Amino acid sequence: MTTGRIELGPNGRAVAANVKRLRAARGMSLRALSEALQKAGRGLSADAINKIENGASAEAKQIRRVDIDDLMALAVVLGVSPVTLLLPADARGTAEITGVGEVDARAAWHWAWCNEPLTLPEGEEEAERAYAEFMLNSRPIGLFASQGDDRAPGHIREPRPGGSDG
Repeated sequence: MTTGRIELGPNGRAVAANVKRLRAARGMSLRALSEALQKAGRGLSADAINKIENGASAEAKQIRRVDIDDLMALAVVLGVSPVTLLLPADARGTAEITGVGEVDARAAWHWAWCNEPLTLPEGEEEAERAYAEFMLNSRPIGLFASQGDDRAPGHIREPRPGGSDG
């Protein structure tokens, strides 16, 4: 028998903690954030925001999941990139990522910024192929140049710190 309790994964908990942290850092009340979201076209009540923030606590009885449109509106109103809500505020250490588990937090941030894959195969040829595919499939055309396909400029990548490629 299920209890009907919503379970958040690690990135859902990160969003909850980051919304709470960023709202507090801006001196915003739940009501003020709710009003700002309403002005941005995404109506979330103060109670809904409280339930979102409760997702950071394992003891919370009432939580609310954040959908993609909520995430985007929260990022706009809080003045951050949506990625900022998804990952830990401190890149020194590890981050838990839904679908892969615990990884180096810096690697998670580089992955989220479309700088490099979260993981690479061991072999050099396979790693280069995986890197090129990641760049081609993760970045939009035209991000760095107005002409041509600039998603993987020169297919050159920097060696990973502490990695086996340099």
